[in-house]
Amino acid sequence: MRAYDISYIVVRLILSAVLFLSALIMVFVLEGVALLVAISVVACIGMGLLYQSGRKTLASSSAHKALLEEENQLSTLLHSLPDFVSFKDGEGRWMKVNQFGMELYNLKGIDYIGKTDRELGELVPFFKDAFDFCIESDEKAWDEEGGTRCEESFVLPSGEHKTFDVIKVPLFHSTGERKGLVIIGRDITQQKVAEEMLLRNEKLSVVGELAAGIAHEIRNPLTSIKGFIQLLEENEQVSDRYLTIMSSEMDRINQIVGELLILSKPHLRESRPFDIREVLDYVGKVMGHEALMKGINLKVDLPKEPIEIVGDRNQCIQVVINITKNAIESMEEGLITIKAHCLEEEIVITVQDQGAGIPADRLERLGEPFFTLKEKGMGLGLTISQKIIEGHKGSLKIESELGEGTRVTIGFPIHARLPSAP
Repeated sequence: MRAYDISYIVVRLILSAVLFLSALIMVFVLEGVALLVAISVVACIGMGLLYQSGRKTLASSSAHKALLEEENQLSTLLHSLPDFVSFKDGEGRWMKVNQFGMELYNLKGIDYIGKTDRELGELVPFFKDAFDFCIESDEKAWDEEGGTRCEESFVLPSGEHKTFDVIKVPLFHSTGERKGLVIIGRDITQQKVAEEMLLRNEKLSVVGELAAGIAHEIRNPLTSIKGFIQLLEENEQVSDRYLTIMSSEMDRINQIVGELLILSKPHLRESRPFDIREVLDYVGKVMGHEALMKGINLKVDLPKEPIEIVGDRNQCIQVVINITKNAIESMEEGLITIKAHCLEEEIVITVQDQGAGIPADRLERLGEPFFTLKEKGMGLGLTISQKIIEGHKGSLKIESELGEGTRVTIGFPIHARLPSAP
């Protein structure tokens, strides 16, 4: 039974009791016409009071219905929002949160009402750091009184990194005491990713223009120097050893210029089918000696069957050499393993080392132009490798833990599975 129905029945019972007692008293006190008049007056008064009471009760029930309907509409609207919305009281206790917020913080099935951020951090330990940060940002909103806006980032249990644009609006009583805090957070993760990609593309564009200018200015004198060296090689008075070194160094400079040009030329220089095993076998032979000189064992595991991809074979060799060289330079001793295995439409190459690992803050910046972890180097090796991989419609992933080593995973789309050699 509804509340307003119960109130109406109670009022009727009270009035009936009063009228009954009044009539009973009059029966013993009054007589004749006076008795009839008195009973009539009491009856009229009772009916009037009952009528007024009924009107008020009905009016109250209508208002109650309207409030319930309005509350349901607001609750439906709140839960349908794609943003995080929550309300806290003046002491920081959670009073209400929408469906998005409950799913975000894994609050389903948890009695969060009346809990503070610190208490929720104990109930949901994964988000303890996020709740602790909320305590600080809430206090800042209270101090500034007019509301604050900031970005809050944290990692979900799935491993996904989320960033929110958060607005916090404090509410105060007329006495100046804290009343409540309204918190609204919008997911801007994709926006941040887009901004980072735009910034990265702008950097690459600048580097590409720089590379094109450097290549144009350097290649002309390189051609002349190469010609003079060839003439000097015919002179018996010049040591062949020095001439060989000079020629080798000119070739190396020319190679560096060619690598810079990759940044300004996104298209492949040569695209044709080739067996990926040839690339890995070549890298093993080229880098094996350099690894051995440092006391490092380089192991290459090749697929049993030939796997064909389409692209520039030399560029793919350069990518694997760059990554293997980084692995060698990160180690004093140990094992580097290069493996390849096939998925349905992709060949996956992994280079695993046993080096010191890379700190998380530096791991995020790997691949940025001119950012390097080496004392000597331009910081373009990984940038160039990423450019080559993108040109082949491939993928690159770097995972590392301090003291455990680094694992680099390269993926190239498979063109065809070649028949095994007889």
